[in-house]
Amino acid sequence: MAPSPTLRRRRLARQLLQLREDACLTAKQAAARAKEIAPDRSWFEAKITRIETRKILRVRDADLQVLLDVYGVTDTEQREVYRRLAREAANSGWWYGYRDILGAGTYVDLETEASFIRTYQVQHVPGLLQTEDYARAMIRAGGVTSEEEVDRRVEVRMMRQHLLNRADAPRLSAVVDETAFRKLPGAVAARQIQHLIDVQRPTLRVQVLPDEVGPHAGMDGSFVILDFASDPSAVYVERADGDGLLIEDAEQLTTYETVLDHVRTSALSAEQSLTWLKGQLDQLG
Repeated sequence: MAPSPTLRRRRLARQLLQLREDACLTAKQAAARAKEIAPDRSWFEAKITRIETRKILRVRDADLQVLLDVYGVTDTEQREVYRRLAREAANSGWWYGYRDILGAGTYVDLETEASFIRTYQVQHVPGLLQTEDYARAMIRAGGVTSEEEVDRRVEVRMMRQHLLNRADAPRLSAVVDETAFRKLPGAVAARQIQHLIDVQRPTLRVQVLPDEVGPHAGMDGSFVILDFASDPSAVYVERADGDGLLIEDAEQLTTYETVLDHVRTSALSAEQSLTWLKGQLDQLG
């Protein structure tokens, strides 16, 4: 499977930053040299920074070639590698038609490319493991009143789940707080719990964090850690405004990994969690 556009953008931005640092240039100095080479184009320090932090999603070929000149990349084949990466990064993923729901689609794009998805969820079952009925109930509970809008959002959520059925499906490890199970709507609870039981396999594990644990390391909220085969990991933190925060700083990543390790240790094992889920199913009758 070809890398997603978002992952390509991450690579291009990281490589351009590395080229600048290897050339011992600040962003301001790089912009000044770019202006000397291409005085007819707009060059300033903030533009360099925005390219390196992916605030500019599509780097124009003309701008890229100027930057390669500034950074001393003269080899024709090497320059073409960067140009091809920039062209591919400008493409759109499957989610483009749902950008009114997903925004830039960065998280979904990275989720599609991940080799390992590690998540801790407090209030609800992870989206990748939701049944259609449960997803519909959660979306309505979030204030969406238009049935057409509800249908589109459910469709997106179900489409995301296709990645779990791929031959190269990512591993998935989910820790779900008992709070999420107490909030399951009665009409969909049994089917959702049964689904969590049915989908588990060696590469997909669900652990329950029971109330009896008391205070624990993950009380600040839900998050997802996305690991990639050949790229740095990233953390996604959900926010109330719907626009999640993507964290790529190595130190912050380590902090979230530590929290997740503590939470996973506090949770029931995968086998104990299966027993717990079956017990909940029995109580529902």
